[in-house]
Formats: sequence, structure tokens, C-alpha cells
Amino acid sequence: MVYFYVFPNKIDDYSPFGYFHFGGTHTMTRIAILGATGYTALELIKILLRHPEVEIVAVTSRQEGQPPIAMIHPSLTNRLDLRLEDLSPAEVAARAECVFSCLPHGASASIVAPLLEAGARVIDFSADYRLDTPESYAEWYGQKHADPARVGKTPYGLPELFREQIPPANLVANPGCYTTSAILALVPLLKAGLIDPKTIIIDSKSGVSGAGRTPKLTTLYAECNESISAYNIGRHRHTPEIEQILGRASGKTVEVIFTPHLVPMDRGILSTTYSQPLVEASEEKLMQLFRDFYADEPFVRVVEHLPGTKDSSYTNFCDLTIRIVRGRVLTISCLDNLIKGASGAAVQNFNLMFGYPETTAL
Repeated sequence: MVYFYVFPNKIDDYSPFGYFHFGGTHTMTRIAILGATGYTALELIKILLRHPEVEIVAVTSRQEGQPPIAMIHPSLTNRLDLRLEDLSPAEVAARAECVFSCLPHGASASIVAPLLEAGARVIDFSADYRLDTPESYAEWYGQKHADPARVGKTPYGLPELFREQIPPANLVANPGCYTTSAILALVPLLKAGLIDPKTIIIDSKSGVSGAGRTPKLTTLYAECNESISAYNIGRHRHTPEIEQILGRASGKTVEVIFTPHLVPMDRGILSTTYSQPLVEASEEKLMQLFRDFYADEPFVRVVEHLPGTKDSSYTNFCDLTIRIVRGRVLTISCLDNLIKGASGAAVQNFNLMFGYPETTAL
């Protein structure tokens, strides 16, 4: 038996999904990353540096002086030799075939529209294209949408539920991190008609990186260390996203009480959901429902034990389990908020959009 290996031309670029090309010139997909100074952008760069079919050609920011990306993210020293640039959408589209927008909510939509018009394909990390209507967006995000025509028409980038919509899309709305943990845990039960869709409680805990890299009082070390606190009760912006996407996937009107908590750890999300059953079912039958539902999903692990955040840290896995307690159905899900909750999901979507194996680099 003969084995062929492709040796990468940049550090950390090796992947078990590499390819050997016989003859001709192989063209890699050119990538630009907007808003490249944040935590999710760093995780995205690390993943893409392992991708055998990708070349990162631009990283953007409004940082003064256009510093090297490694000055902002020292772990990229000798791994990515690019400077941060402040480029127009036309300049970005001229260089890149695919753009990952890690810009904040509101700012992203104003850039995405001209990028699409210039011929780039876009994976958007913000919430600008996740919700069903411009009115819902304005209600929860406090501003008028900059690109309302695409709201409610953009594929939601959760391949486990909407895989067939992603490959032909020029724009994909990357999911929120809390929402991914909750949606994956609840949709099998809702689609099977096993729980009441209007009495769901979601209790979630997230590491501090979920708040982003911009300094805030609540995420200063002295404020959040050795302390767990709830926040944005009843008004967290992931609430409508959870309800609308669960409704879209299950065909039911869904109402949830969602309570997020900040936990003094770097990364990870653990979500516990509580639901009222509509029919009687054993734990084993519910576990089998989950195993069957996610049998072909490479990044969802249905586990017997109670998962912890360390089990999925630095991976693109979401770990799920289910219990029945005093007649209520409980699910527990864990994922890495920066990978499966953001950058790993984005690379899943990229792979589907550009015809690469979905697990490439992940």
C-alpha cells in the first residue's frame, strides 16, 4: 500500500484531511477575517491555519498603525505573517472569496451587504441575520437593521438542523453560543412532540470569554473571580434567537425562560433545560431518541454520564445527556463557547459552502 502525504507550507497547517493533487495548479480558498482582534477571531485563525484548503489573505481592524496580527495575538507569532488593515468592503472582496465577519452586532450588517454585492461569500458571527424579522431585531438590539431585506431569509448556520440550506448560500448567520447549547438539547424533544413548547426553562453558565475581549467592569478579574452571577434575566438577546430557531426547526411556537450566568472560568458553556413532558417516556427511550436523532452528526456526542465543560473544551463537540426527575425532562449540554459556539461552527459552515468535508480542520 502506498501513502501520500502533503507537507504544509506554514506552521500548524498539518491536517489529517490533507489532499494529494496529481498535476495542475491547486488553488486554495482565499479568506479574509473582519474584526480580527477578538477571542473568536483568534480561535478562527488557529483552526484555519490547520485547514489544508485555506489561505488567509487579510485580517482587518481599525487599530491604529496597522500592527502585525501577532502583536495583538502573541500565540500567532511565526504562524501568520499579516498586518491588521482597515479595508473597504470592495478591497476585502477583491482579495478574498470567503469573508468571516467577527464584527459587533449592527456594524456587521452594514459591511455584509456591500461584500455580497462585490461577489464575496460571507459567514457572519454577529446576530444581525439570525432573527426572523427586522422588527424583532430592532426590539432586542435597539437599532434599525442596516440590511432588512435579508433578515429572515438567511440560512441559520447550525448544520445539525439546516445542513441542506448552507452549501448554496452566499451568506450564513453563524449561531450564538448559548443558543447552540440550548437548541441542540431541545429540538429532538420538540420535533417528537414529547414536551410542552411553552413551559421550557433554560439555565446556562458561561465562561468569561463569552463576554468578548472588550474590557467591561463585570469581567474584570477582581469582579468575576470567585463569584457566579446571573445577568440579563428576561432580556438576554439570545432569548428570541432560541425561541425563533426552535420554532423554525420544530414547527411549533416556543416560549422559554432563559437565565444566563457568568462563571469564573475562561471558556465553556453548560446549559440545563427543564421541560414538562406531554407523554410518558423512560430515560432510556429519550436517550435512544437523542442517539437516533444525532446518529450521523460528527460533532454531537450523546453521553450516558453527566458532561462537564472540560470534556468539550478546545473541541467542536457538543455533549448531551438527558434525565427524568420528578416527572420533568432535564437535558444537560456542554460545549466550548469559542469553538462549537462560534468559530468551529463557522468552519463547519465554510466547509459545507465550499465543498470540503465538513470535519476538515476540526
